Amino acid sequence: MLLPLLRIPELQNAISAENFVLLPEVLIGAAPEAILANPANAMPAKASPLLNPWLVIYTGGFLFSLGFFFNKLRLIRQLFSFKPLINTSEIKIVEVPDSTIACTFYKTVFLGASLPKKEREQILSHEKVHVRQKHTFDLLFFELLRIVFWFNPLVYIYQSRISALHEFMADAGVVKNVKKQEYFQQLLNSAFNTRDISFINQFFNHSIIKKRIVMLQKTKSNSVSKFKFLIILPLMAAMLTYVACSDDAINSPAEQEATAREKLKEIKAIVNDSTKITPEDHEKITSILNSISSQDLQNSENSTEKIQIQKLKNATSGTGDVPFAVIEEVPAYPGCEQFSTNEERKECMSNKITEFINKNFNTSLGKELGLTGLNRIYVQFRIAKDGNVEVLGARAPHPALEEEARRVVNLLPKMTPGKQRGEEVGVLYSLPISFMVPEATPEAENVSDN
Repeated sequence: MLLPLLRIPELQNAISAENFVLLPEVLIGAAPEAILANPANAMPAKASPLLNPWLVIYTGGFLFSLGFFFNKLRLIRQLFSFKPLINTSEIKIVEVPDSTIACTFYKTVFLGASLPKKEREQILSHEKVHVRQKHTFDLLFFELLRIVFWFNPLVYIYQSRISALHEFMADAGVVKNVKKQEYFQQLLNSAFNTRDISFINQFFNHSIIKKRIVMLQKTKSNSVSKFKFLIILPLMAAMLTYVACSDDAINSPAEQEATAREKLKEIKAIVNDSTKITPEDHEKITSILNSISSQDLQNSENSTEKIQIQKLKNATSGTGDVPFAVIEEVPAYPGCEQFSTNEERKECMSNKITEFINKNFNTSLGKELGLTGLNRIYVQFRIAKDGNVEVLGARAPHPALEEEARRVVNLLPKMTPGKQRGEEVGVLYSLPISFMVPEATPEAENVSDN
């Protein structure tokens, strides 16, 4: 549960992430004029269902598990209604009339009045181990997991295994003072009578009696054999590396802007108006700049930030190239070379690509595939050093939309490549496309039938 939440900056910086420049969203299809004028207002044409079916299923399972849990609490409360034989700060022993029950909940041991005296002594020694080691907290923890993650079979398996482990530990504590043969005989001769409450430690659990006897016959593992568990360490390291370095390549503009601001603050703290940047500083700043979108940098209204970035680009003591996030000359769409500034070229490119996508995208796919509403497509491509467009990947609600997006982007004309320090470089782009498919109306269906 915790692994997906862990992020290790050192691991993230060790692997340089590809820096995609997010282009403005392209709207295609029969979109209302209000949406075309303001893409932020775009909403699916087909109304979303009031209730998410998956959420309904999860909530139903959650409520059922919660009700099952409260029923178990009710059974526990009935056991507490009987008069205790012993009640101290360390342990409480309650005798249950006309029963052979033997179980523990926290500091309370429930013993049936019908249990033979000799068996009661051994059982009480067993249950005291549960009380002393507070095994109830383990079982309650898994009981809560069963409520929240009721759909996950591993939770039930873990709870069963931890319950068996508790019994093994308690048995090991008992046989220190009792002969194993006598304890075996007592386990086999005891009448099985228990309650189905998963978060109490039950002595008479016939499903694991055989395992308990087998476990008592085992010898403790030597220290050398325990070293095999060290294989967990490299496995955990690999998992941590994966979750620390995995991140979505496509983020929203708001997220990119917030991230860029934080990164620029880190850069300013390193540069701090100094006139000389050491190789170590340059390496650290290069790692930070790798994750900043050039769009966010160009849209920065803070002149101090731009001056500091320019100072970094002009530094001669660093090693390696400056990342494309601060590229000196952006690629240009055919016909946009006449503009001198990066901002003008980028705006021209965005308009040209929008026009090209709208002209060449097969909008009839929506009807052919039976789609309705707003369908979002994301395409990642590279404008290579030679100016050719190379599609790197696509993501869409339907495979056919992915293929169509790839086809159209591959048709883009050859560009004027970007330049860094006078040399042509490749630049990565991410293009979001919103494909609006209107919902079919009865009138339209009648026309098509006729």
